[in-house]
Amino acid sequence: MRKIILSALAVMAFGLTNAQSTKFGVKGGLNLSNIVGGDVENTNSLVGFHVGGFAEIKIADKFAIQPELLYSAQGTKIDGGPVFGDFDVKLDYLNIPVLAKYYIVEKFSVEAGPQLGILLSAKSDGDDVKDSFKSVDFGFNIGAGFHFTENLSINLRYTIGLSPLAEDADIDDEEEYYDSAKNSNLALSLAYKF
Repeated sequence: MRKIILSALAVMAFGLTNAQSTKFGVKGGLNLSNIVGGDVENTNSLVGFHVGGFAEIKIADKFAIQPELLYSAQGTKIDGGPVFGDFDVKLDYLNIPVLAKYYIVEKFSVEAGPQLGILLSAKSDGDDVKDSFKSVDFGFNIGAGFHFTENLSINLRYTIGLSPLAEDADIDDEEEYYDSAKNSNLALSLAYKF
């Protein structure tokens, strides 16, 4: 994992030195997250939040690379029926997305790119269940943004999980991998660039 983080930092540093211009910013907003796939049933979306910073590195007039560092509260609500009742599974991540951002017009952009998530904590009904989940999560983002001004923007992004969540996931073939439980997160953000 250390190699992945160092590689990401090297790419960002290279981009900063060769970019036309770089702007830094802060962002935050709401998450609507869930755990989907595998043998996870009777789940509902959980409302959470995210907050962090980013750098928009302009490569060309309409194209930029945007690495981010975000704290993200995610998870799911599980309907355990009359025996177990309803309970929440709350997963806190340090997410590091790196997005390719394209400005279709001056005020509207689309984005896509991979994301590395580092699990900070996992709780089920207040109990620590971090050992039940993988410490690293991989995902892919697609989204769009509307820029009110040069500095202020709103963004809608969907992140689909690519890696299984369970630490003890018994995966023997490709079909079981694709059907394993994964994160799903819809995020609405307000961002400000300096």
